[in-house]
Amino acid sequence: MHKVIKIILWFIVLVFLTVFCFFFVGKAKPAENINWGVTFSQKYAELLGLDWQESYLAILNDLGVTHLKLIAYWDSIEREKGNYNFSDLDWQIQEAEKREAKILFVMGRRVPRWPECHFPDWAKDLSDKEQEEQILILMEKIVLRYKDSPAIEYWQVENEPFFPFGECPTPNEEFLRKEINLVKSLDDKNRPVVITESGEFPLWFKAARLGDVVGHTLYKKVWVGELNMYISYPFPPIYYARKAWLVNKIFNKKVMCVELQAEPWSSVLTCDSSLEEQNKTMNLERFKKIIKFAENTGEDSFYLWGAEWWYWMKEKHNNPEIWDEAKKLW
Repeated sequence: MHKVIKIILWFIVLVFLTVFCFFFVGKAKPAENINWGVTFSQKYAELLGLDWQESYLAILNDLGVTHLKLIAYWDSIEREKGNYNFSDLDWQIQEAEKREAKILFVMGRRVPRWPECHFPDWAKDLSDKEQEEQILILMEKIVLRYKDSPAIEYWQVENEPFFPFGECPTPNEEFLRKEINLVKSLDDKNRPVVITESGEFPLWFKAARLGDVVGHTLYKKVWVGELNMYISYPFPPIYYARKAWLVNKIFNKKVMCVELQAEPWSSVLTCDSSLEEQNKTMNLERFKKIIKFAENTGEDSFYLWGAEWWYWMKEKHNNPEIWDEAKKLW
């Protein structure tokens, strides 16, 4: 029995070392050409006290961004049940088309920016099933409205749908499948559907099973409320490279980073956080480091998170250093 236990322990150690070496040892070959994009949230720009249209045009014209992640917010489009207002999204997409920019279009019940699920008032008291029915109606209208736009490159269905974060219902894989199937049935251009996962902990296999493309986040320093402290993730670039390699080998799916940290993550919303506090998780030095980190993962597509904040720092605090540094990417 003693020998058996010893063999089992040695086997456990060997497995641990093998896994550790696979995910933490080595270097990936940087991609020769990287598509850099940004997320743009009209809601977030307004929350920062910015003119959202001015901010959007600055991102397109001054930064010269060529790839955008745009978001359909349910509570902005359908403030009253059955009454749809697409004018703001129409304008964003038309401006992107004028510049031949490409769009990753996010839709569903759960989309980027706190509180993650953006319910109109009339839908807040609906049951989960009733909400799902209304979301499918909205998604059908979105796809039919924009499927002929040459700017749309990808559809993203939901945002990190398996990650229990934000003020949202319990993740529902069956409903996610319905959403994906609906989008595919409506888009005669057969654009890829992106399904996203948290970058640091899962192996992205759930997203790979369901989506045509796997999207992930990538953060380096964040506030963890449960611990009441900031933490820095210890994962090296090879960690993300090897997870992407597994997805490619097992599922033959493309992997890309749809949310690269390029703004602060504080204990409160950015607009309520002091500049000193914001500096703890994002500044010019950290921005440069995370760009280099991203390059070293070997991936070829990144959407930076925080372009509205760069513009806010430039316009409201006379600090254009990150904005000017970001220009070099395009």
